[in-house]
Amino acid sequence: MNRPAFDTGAPVAARRAGDFEVMSLVGFAHGTSHFFHLVIPSLFPWLMAEFGLSFTRAGTLTTAFFIVSGVGQALAGFAVDRYGAQRVLSAGIALLTLSALTLSAASSYPALLAAAVLAGAGNAVFHPADFTVLNRSVSPARLAHAFSAHGVAGNIGWAAAPVCMAGIATAAGWRFAAASAASLGVVALGCVVLLRGSLAVPASTHSHAAADAPAASSPFAFLRVGAVWMCFIFFFASMMGLSGLQNFAPSVLNHVYGLPLTAAASALTVFLLGGAMGIAAGGFLAARFEAHERVVAVLLVSAALLALALASGAVPPTAVTPVMAVFGFFTGTATPSRDLLVRRAAMERFGQRSFGRIYGFVYSGLDAGLSVAPVLLGPLLDRGMFSAVLYAVALFQGLAVLAALRVGHARVETAAARALQS
Repeated sequence: MNRPAFDTGAPVAARRAGDFEVMSLVGFAHGTSHFFHLVIPSLFPWLMAEFGLSFTRAGTLTTAFFIVSGVGQALAGFAVDRYGAQRVLSAGIALLTLSALTLSAASSYPALLAAAVLAGAGNAVFHPADFTVLNRSVSPARLAHAFSAHGVAGNIGWAAAPVCMAGIATAAGWRFAAASAASLGVVALGCVVLLRGSLAVPASTHSHAAADAPAASSPFAFLRVGAVWMCFIFFFASMMGLSGLQNFAPSVLNHVYGLPLTAAASALTVFLLGGAMGIAAGGFLAARFEAHERVVAVLLVSAALLALALASGAVPPTAVTPVMAVFGFFTGTATPSRDLLVRRAAMERFGQRSFGRIYGFVYSGLDAGLSVAPVLLGPLLDRGMFSAVLYAVALFQGLAVLAALRVGHARVETAAARALQS
């Protein structure tokens, strides 16, 4: 059934229950998308043995996933604004399910590539669809917590995929593991379809969106706004740093600090767990402080300083894992404030009608950063410049800080221009 709009005077308990339902449903869908990020990579040992793949050909599958997802994400935002978040979200989950079925039946490398492309296309819809639903349907007072729950759900999906896929593949084979991933997609799709009323935009929101969006605005007008490009650059830079750690941290920590590979991999796991805890805490921080660009700047500067400390080699080996945990916590804590920063950039110029296209374009920076970083940083490792990777991570965090502050400055300029016009 349709949930009550948060601005219609509905009882507090009813609004809270409706918010929880929306947050849970969107969070489950987002966790499913992150699970599919790692379905194919988690099965690499089996796929490489089955099809005689090199690491390069196996890695190409991941690259194809993120390229398709990045390009598709920018396009999916327009589809969300035109056809509605629920329809687009359902289509994305259906594509993820189809990708897993294609993988389970694959008999050649082109079939594996097709599965990766389908998964990338399905993954493309989630950020524009999810954030459009959250922004339009969750009470403003709980929006920061909604963004926090959204991020935590994604991290849970990341954490669950390797364990589930490897465990099922070991017990019953990789094809059955892929089919099991498809069953998760079926469950997620069923939830989205059966509970589609929770994803419906409240009637009052339609009128507000029509009122606060320029009548004759071009669909591409947002591309002329500096704040939108700064948000894209922010995501691109911050994900370059994250991707560098996700892909290379075990090797880097092994060579810089002499940690065994198992201990170095554990440090990366602790970093990711710290990020999940930070996202949970960041919801409360974002709800308390409205200067989101400053919150992001302080947290990412702190993270950059930790990256510099690690790059210097001066951190005692026994302290590397705790430092990685704090590093992850700082980056994770910035996430809800980051998402609210994008919301503000969208709302102040174009209103709610452009949520899909702006979120789609801005968050395509995530996929761009994830796909570019391995290509950019890999040659440093090939030359034995392991500390340089950590210096690069710090540099990327610094660029993200500058972009976040520029978004805040653009907001001030917009407010001043409106004041002069009035």
